[in-house]
Amino acid sequence: MNTNFMQDIPEPDGTPPAAGSRPARQTDPAYVNAMSHFYRGELGRIMAWRTRLDATTNWAITVTSTVFTVAFSIREVPHGIFFFNIAVVWILLWIEARRYRFYDAFRARVRLLEAHFLVPMVSQETHFLEGDWRKALCEDLLMPSFKISKFEALGRRLKRNYIYLFILILGAWLTKIFLHASIEVRSWNAFFDAIAAGHGMPAWLVVGVFTVTFVGVIGTTIYISRVSPGEFTDFGVRKRAPWRL
Repeated sequence: MNTNFMQDIPEPDGTPPAAGSRPARQTDPAYVNAMSHFYRGELGRIMAWRTRLDATTNWAITVTSTVFTVAFSIREVPHGIFFFNIAVVWILLWIEARRYRFYDAFRARVRLLEAHFLVPMVSQETHFLEGDWRKALCEDLLMPSFKISKFEALGRRLKRNYIYLFILILGAWLTKIFLHASIEVRSWNAFFDAIAAGHGMPAWLVVGVFTVTFVGVIGTTIYISRVSPGEFTDFGVRKRAPWRL
């Protein structure tokens, strides 16, 4: 625990300054000015990555909307087109998860500054300081690193956005089968016969692909929601855990 909140800046030769000869490090105008510009720069960086995340989500929504339009406006289009839709959404989800890891890495610096620099400055209380945060920040600047795994990043983007797209695709796929089936679907056998997408694709393969996809999506979302809620969560009430970097 670093409680030396008002430690003076040492002289160039390493000797401590005389009492009253130098301003406290935390209130040194040059230090505060540099940290303020640093905070502003990091905030701008995470906003740029936030825009990239929104762009990827917009691409996924655009592709899904286009597939829906083609599938429901042309009766002859087989429902196998939703395989293409799922593949594209998975690719965009993977790209967005990678971008989210960069966004999260830079957001961690912003949160570090907010928790350990801005809060003590505003409150004028030293007990808010936790750990050697300056050293942790310098190490991260020298050797930047991701703060979450690829799987965790993918799960977070699923929980926030992409699970709704996958649910919409499943609903559209089922609707397409019932609306444009070559035979009227009134029984499970008729439904299973109508599932075969196009020519030569067995029904069990279609069912298997969609089942694995949506069980994996829902399972991953629930798992990530419970083990990695992040700083903000919509799943139940939990005690605030110590913030990490």
